[in-house]
Amino acid sequence: MARLKDIYQNKIVPKLMKELGYANPYAAPKLSKVVLNMGIGKAVDDKSELEKALFDLTQTAGQKAVTTAAKKSISGFKIRAGQKIGAKVTLRGKKMYEFLDKLFNIVLPRMRDFRGLSKNSFDGSGNFTIGLSEQTAFSEIDASKVDKLRGLEVIIVTTARNDKEGEALLRSLGCPLQKSGLAN
Repeated sequence: MARLKDIYQNKIVPKLMKELGYANPYAAPKLSKVVLNMGIGKAVDDKSELEKALFDLTQTAGQKAVTTAAKKSISGFKIRAGQKIGAKVTLRGKKMYEFLDKLFNIVLPRMRDFRGLSKNSFDGSGNFTIGLSEQTAFSEIDASKVDKLRGLEVIIVTTARNDKEGEALLRSLGCPLQKSGLAN
């Protein structure tokens, strides 16, 4: 069992039940999935950019990445509907907990000038989005082989009913959130 999942089941659920006033352990918020997403605008002109992003995302997640297509045409960006312009991975179960453990305890603290994540990144339903400016923050990516830095979006989907519950869950899992809602 993943270390973070074991901690969640044995320590965090009772704490959340007490903190949020639930009598049933199944009512406590839990993680549903983690989605890693990369938008590759340069893939319009250069197909190898998409392949490199797929490789980096697969290395980061430990699971095969899939391409995403544009939903509609945007003439200003020379994008046509159905054109492949991004990559994503959806993590669930053991891989999800291992990825979050690595993200919260290794990757984010290693980032330069990191002062915590803004609480403004909650969506109102308890889900949280993290934007990383470079994929080289993950140790699986060999920085010497990276030709270009690409941004990465991490979406943490929870069963929380609101942002307060989502924040309590993520804090107890070890997510380094700022004390105030404003980013520095």
